[in-house]
Amino acid sequence: MALYNFKKIMVVPSAKDFIDLTLSKTQRKTPTVIHKHYQINRIRHFYMRKVKFTQQNYHDRLSQILTDFPKLDDVHPFYADLMNVLYDKDHYKLALGQINIAKNLVDNVAKDYLRLMKYGDSLYRCKQLKRAALGRMCTIIKRQKQSLEYLEQVRQHLSRLPTIDPNTRTLLLCGYPNVGKSSFINKVTRADVEVQPYAFTTKSLFVGHMDYKYLRWQVVDTPGILDHPLEERNTIEMQAITALAHLRAAVLYVMDISEQCGHNLEQQVELFNSIRPLFANKPLIIILNKCDVKRVSELNEEEQKIFKDFENEGLPVIETSTLTDEGVIQVKMEACDRLLAHRVETKMKGNKVNDVLNRLHLAVPTKRDEKVRPPFIPEGAVTRKKRMDTDASKKKLEKDLEMELGDDYILDLQKYWDIMNPTERYDKIPEVWQGHNVADYIDPEIMKKLEELEKEEELKETAGEYDSENESEDEEMAEIRQLAQQIRDKKKLKFLASKEKDIHGPRLPRTAKKVQRKTLEKEMSDLGLDMTEQNETHYVTQARSRSVQRKRKREESVPPTSVTRSRSNSRPPRDQSGVRDAKMAKKAKLIMKNSQKKMNRMGKKGEADRHVFDLKPKHLFSGKRKSGTTDRR
Repeated sequence: MALYNFKKIMVVPSAKDFIDLTLSKTQRKTPTVIHKHYQINRIRHFYMRKVKFTQQNYHDRLSQILTDFPKLDDVHPFYADLMNVLYDKDHYKLALGQINIAKNLVDNVAKDYLRLMKYGDSLYRCKQLKRAALGRMCTIIKRQKQSLEYLEQVRQHLSRLPTIDPNTRTLLLCGYPNVGKSSFINKVTRADVEVQPYAFTTKSLFVGHMDYKYLRWQVVDTPGILDHPLEERNTIEMQAITALAHLRAAVLYVMDISEQCGHNLEQQVELFNSIRPLFANKPLIIILNKCDVKRVSELNEEEQKIFKDFENEGLPVIETSTLTDEGVIQVKMEACDRLLAHRVETKMKGNKVNDVLNRLHLAVPTKRDEKVRPPFIPEGAVTRKKRMDTDASKKKLEKDLEMELGDDYILDLQKYWDIMNPTERYDKIPEVWQGHNVADYIDPEIMKKLEELEKEEELKETAGEYDSENESEDEEMAEIRQLAQQIRDKKKLKFLASKEKDIHGPRLPRTAKKVQRKTLEKEMSDLGLDMTEQNETHYVTQARSRSVQRKRKREESVPPTSVTRSRSNSRPPRDQSGVRDAKMAKKAKLIMKNSQKKMNRMGKKGEADRHVFDLKPKHLFSGKRKSGTTDRR
């Protein structure tokens, strides 16, 4: 059975609010600008998106309503009957059915108009189809006005209902109005039910919670029931009848023997007998309330005989007074114990217990003869047990030690540590660093060893052991040391000089050295390379470079042409090299220009340039706009 939390049901808006919310959301969350010169596919998609968005909003909201509200077939029979009493089962189901039909109709309307919009041949036609689709959807929702209002009223009432768990341990109070049911629940629980000296103060079910034997119990206070046929009972009384019928609870029938409630004792007994079939298979206790006003002993013999008959039937009759708290705790304990025993009995009668009992077998040996054979306990075991008992009596607990020592007591848990060697209980816990025990690397005699080493060093110095080493060093080694020092000093000076010279830029490594031509030719000829041809070509290239230099000087006075001066005249231009024909060159140029478009556009983005950074700023183009120009406000 599903247990619903009725307080989490979402608010059901009225039909007008429903339409306004959905249409404004469609306007805000979908694009709003379309022009007739756009492609027809774009225009269709624009209006189709509007219709789809509206349909999806209606579908989601109506589906949420259907899933939030409890289905009478899924909930516990107690809640199903209670909702039938309060809201009329047929009316409730009809309202949810209407909402479901409306959801399907909205989906079908959207599907039909989207199919028509695929063939829209102009902006005007697509727009008219969109208007018709949205209009039909809104008309469908308008027709659900009464169902939505009814469901909102049901939601509000459901959220005010107490959360009653039909399967937990429950005590149920019932009886005539004004007999003291609400006063009793206020005494035994943390509930705060209104108590007044007139009938039908409690108009609905109230729940309080209490603790008994470390278990949580719920106590349900029902409205008063009047003794007349079931068909004539009103909604308030039917709530109590529903609770009595469906809740597996201990029933506490409250009676007012002082007759201050306005009903005499005979009427209260008649009501008890009329609703007694509802108490079948439930623990029952009769509470005689207001015993501070009138007791059972003060009643006449006939009335006393009624309660004696109840006791003979096995029904406990307890006198209570919510004013003086007399008998209240006794009723609470008796009811809880009886309900626990009853729940155990019902579980024992079920099929689940058989599965467990089949696995259990209690073996009892049969007697061979009449001779008594007591159990044999070895003497050693007996003496050991006696010794343990005496030791246990002598052993002091931590509480006793604390009482003896007072402020000097310190809780020492290390003395209870179960260690193989008891002397190691108070050892320092090892500190681990990088997987190694730090204690393994600590030498307790390190200072003593250091002192011995220092004494040894002093003796060596006084003996002149280190001086003899310096003298024995040969002259060659001294020269090498001196030369190395000079090299280091020179390197430092060069490094400082280069730093001063090149302050503003990074120091780049020199990849190649300048080499004279003659030395290069000599090296190449030594390697076996003939350098005569290279000389000739070198002279030719040298002469050509001189002629080009002269030509450049002549052309400096001439206005610049498209050909760059740095390029040689013998080569083709870069935009023509590697191109098959003029057509291919044109295509390459177009591709180049297209690739540079973004770069050129980005070049305009400056503070002084006429560039609109945001073509559609959100603060101007969001929200529902009124009539007028919409390009720039």
